Amino acid sequence: MMRNIFSAALCLVMMTSATSTFAAEPNEVVAVVGNKQITVKELNEKYEEVLKQTLNPPTKDVFIEDLVRYEMGVQEAMKRNIQDEAVVKERIRQEIYKGLIEKELGKKVSEIKVTEKEMQAYYQKNPEIRTSHILIEFRPDATDDQKKAAKERAQEIFEEVKKSKRPFEELVSLYTDDVLSKRTGGDVGWQSSVTLVPAYYQSALAMKVGEVKGLIETQYGYHIIKVTGRHGYNDANKRQIRAAVFDEKRKELFDDYFAKLKKQYPVKVNKSLIK
Repeated sequence: MMRNIFSAALCLVMMTSATSTFAAEPNEVVAVVGNKQITVKELNEKYEEVLKQTLNPPTKDVFIEDLVRYEMGVQEAMKRNIQDEAVVKERIRQEIYKGLIEKELGKKVSEIKVTEKEMQAYYQKNPEIRTSHILIEFRPDATDDQKKAAKERAQEIFEEVKKSKRPFEELVSLYTDDVLSKRTGGDVGWQSSVTLVPAYYQSALAMKVGEVKGLIETQYGYHIIKVTGRHGYNDANKRQIRAAVFDEKRKELFDDYFAKLKKQYPVKVNKSLIK
């Protein structure tokens, strides 16, 4: 009896050893789909990508089925010449562009560092401002006559606002076309150059707290603005500032790269046709 138990245990050890000895080689074929062979190496590499990108990744058994379906789909698409369709060609061009950018600038972008000093310098020129506004809107496709009528109405309202003794919040409820901010007395909250339309932000930036100014034209219409607050650096959204400085540095990399590339590909733009 003891001998049988010992033999069984020895057999189990040998089987375990054999399993580890004959582990799958990277080039072994784990699946064949039509004319495509999927190796152990390819399976593991693709599965590692999924593990990095997914919080709840599938098991390998499920993943290999997805990979098989993917290969079947690609081969069927190629058989139907879908790669020659205009939409697919454009997507391929987009992926080629992404690949170039990643190859040429990916490492440089990943190495961008943002210092506290840079953030403070950026914030001096781009502080967070709180405003309220009255909007007299016009549609994006408004004609010149419609825009003129909106501007005349906006000017009349602005004259009333300047003469009125009522709080600005009450005047908002009487005149604004902005349904959302109307509920908050025109308040649009704390905003920055990143989150506000440039014309609106630049106008507010030049104003003092409590000052009312109009008319400010944006793509939404004509605004009458009141500045209600200005954050110091210590109260500002540091994450947003860091992201803005990062974006500026990344833009510099892109601008420099394409300026050099432009020498190889001369560009002519007929600006009169853009509109």
